[in-house]
This record gives sequence, structure tokens and C-alpha cells, in this order.
Amino acid sequence: MGRQTAAQMPFSKIYPLLVNKAVRKGRAKGEVDEVIRWLTGYSQGEIDALAAGEGSYAAFFENAPRMNPNREKISGTVCGVRVEAVEDPLLQEIRRLDKLVDELTKGRPLDAVLRA
Repeated sequence: MGRQTAAQMPFSKIYPLLVNKAVRKGRAKGEVDEVIRWLTGYSQGEIDALAAGEGSYAAFFENAPRMNPNREKISGTVCGVRVEAVEDPLLQEIRRLDKLVDELTKGRPLDAVLRA
């Protein structure tokens, strides 16, 4: 079997990785959830259901109720890749969420992470 891309993986496999990354650095699961709600417009109940389901990470973004227009303000690098330079729209959304979680793990205040 070939290697899965992140977009093909189930959200239920990605979500715990995002939460664990933040928790290891002293942040709370609730903060990761707030970042996801801010970015995608999902409710907490919807996030919980998606985290327990089998839908792909791509479907998670493609079916988001309301992508936040302020997400365009997210810039910087994740794993050496500039978020704003990613040409594929789906991969750019994936990188944006990665960048927000990275900012949390680096101790940035939640209101600054959310571009409030």
C-alpha cells in the first residue's frame, strides 16, 4: 500500500495529533478546538463527531460550514513552507491550521493566534 497524503487520511487520525502537539507544549485541547471553530465554522459538536468518524482530512475542509475570511492573514512558515505561497487551495488550508496550532505551541496568546 502506498503512503497516504495528509488530505487522504481520516480527520480522526489527524485531530489527536494536533491536540497532542498542543498539550505537550502546555496548551489545552479546548484551545485547539477554538482554533478549529474559528478557522472552519464547525461547532464543537460537529468537531467531536468528525473526530470520531472516518471522513478524510480533505472532506473536513471541503465541507467546512464557513471558512473564516480572516484566515488570509495567516502567514509564515510551517515545516519550511510559506503558508501564503502554497498554491493548492486544500493544502493551503491544511497548512493554515498547522500554522495556527504551531503558534499555540509557541506560547502565543489565543487572541493573537485567532487574528482578533
